[in-house]
Amino acid sequence: MGVGGDIRRMTDVTADLFAPSLDDFARLAREAFEALPAEFRAAAGEVVFRIDDFADEQTLADLEIEDPFELTGLYHGVDIGRRDSLGPAAEPSRVFLYRRPILDEWCERGDVGLAELIAHVLVHEIGHHFGLSDDDIHAIEDAAD
Repeated sequence: MGVGGDIRRMTDVTADLFAPSLDDFARLAREAFEALPAEFRAAAGEVVFRIDDFADEQTLADLEIEDPFELTGLYHGVDIGRRDSLGPAAEPSRVFLYRRPILDEWCERGDVGLAELIAHVLVHEIGHHFGLSDDDIHAIEDAAD
């Protein structure tokens, strides 16, 4: 095989040695959302997904979080349960997934696939979109286990 074949083979092998990019995370989040039951997706409505490496400094300060690795995801918006009483939302609801903290948790845990962890964080944040508290979401997760 010529040099070109060797380079392609090396590129294929080394591709697995790099951390997934923001675009890779966006694709995994989209796939996770699309894998949810149709009723769940319909109820979520027009929520926007955004992938960033970390939460911005203002968000961390507002949440009183010192270590940016402590926040893997965030829901920003008016939850569905409060929308009727407040009228239409001024801006779309957004779910943020933070790539670096998710990668860190994935590496530390070692017992879950990356796509599964991204799906877990995504569903957790969509739970907030539905008006569920962290305690509500944890109770549902515990009941499912």
